[in-house]
Amino acid sequence: MATSTCLQLNTKSFRLPLLQPNSASRVSVKPSRIRCSAASPPKRYTITLLPGDGIGPEVIYVAKNVLNLAASLEGIEFTFQEMPMGGAALALTGVPLPEETLSVAKQSDAVLLGAIGGYKWDKNEKHLKPETGLLQLREGLKVFANLRPATVLPQLVDASTLKKEVAEGVDVMVVRELTGGIYFGKPRGFGTNENGEEIGFNTEVYAGYEIDRIARVAFETARKRQGKLCSVDKANASMFWRKRVITIASEFPDVELTHMYVDNATMQLVRNPKQFDTIVTNNIFGDILSDEASMITGSIGMLPSASLGESGPGLFEPIHGSAPDIAGEDKANPLATVLSAAMLLKYGLGEEAAAKRIEAAVLDTLNRGFRTGDIYSSGTKLVGCKEMGEEVLKSVDIQVPAPV
Repeated sequence: MATSTCLQLNTKSFRLPLLQPNSASRVSVKPSRIRCSAASPPKRYTITLLPGDGIGPEVIYVAKNVLNLAASLEGIEFTFQEMPMGGAALALTGVPLPEETLSVAKQSDAVLLGAIGGYKWDKNEKHLKPETGLLQLREGLKVFANLRPATVLPQLVDASTLKKEVAEGVDVMVVRELTGGIYFGKPRGFGTNENGEEIGFNTEVYAGYEIDRIARVAFETARKRQGKLCSVDKANASMFWRKRVITIASEFPDVELTHMYVDNATMQLVRNPKQFDTIVTNNIFGDILSDEASMITGSIGMLPSASLGESGPGLFEPIHGSAPDIAGEDKANPLATVLSAAMLLKYGLGEEAAAKRIEAAVLDTLNRGFRTGDIYSSGTKLVGCKEMGEEVLKSVDIQVPAPV
């Protein structure tokens, strides 16, 4: 799977005192301890769970159970702290990212997020939108490298909207810069021009070090894959980006670097996606391209992501949204969140064996024909979110990966 070829930025976990959530807030859950089958003392980690909105609580519930089982089979013990974020936090505290949530997240070993947002908050002012809480969380955790794999699994090639010969064998990694660019640039706001007309403005701005560090992540990622890196930019808006990427390329003579304008890249991803191995791009282009790449795989409900920094806990989340139209109906696909949990183990905690158990279990579940509605096809068995989770648990229990 593509997740096995990503770059580990934060391979060594660390321990800080865990803040206990304020019991008066009534938003945390009791710490959850699990059994450990190993004879040696268990390895212990704290995980912050952010279920969020819409289908978020449903998919986090599944992923937590899968994490528990895979970990217990590998001599790992977790303490979980569940905290509010997004619309759920707005309802409880009036802000999309409470200070307590960010504080607990910072002091954990890794953070697993479900989904945030929904129609009911669309008309909120910007600082009161659930999505603002996500931007604040990324900034607070200082995660700058977002790794989004898009792999067409053999079991799901027919679920892709592209022709089989186009989709089969696609394995793309999008490395997206996460904490700079137009989403954070200043000045921004509203005003009037010389003609008295209302205007809105945002600023795309990058410091040299921000481009350099994401470029190095991308080159290292490409080096561990097929040795090909495509930097996506725009001629009249990204000259500085291209200049810095070319400079960093001299440090990686074994990696083939190409450049592509973003409008062409969006076309090439659906025309001939197999030409891409690793893509590096800025925040807004990466947001768009990774979502486009996800649909090549057949469903956005299959794709995980990892957001990593130079130190501290990583943030792991499915790339799909909160899907409020199916929330609470047991229709969500939990596999992207389950695979995000595998990335958490691998890239956040360095627990390769447990991560491989989960990855193998997902493949086994698909091999046995179980499908949620978004990836269902004739001849397979349609199941809901809960049953899909139960089937993955069965597979985790029987999967014994080779020694790492």
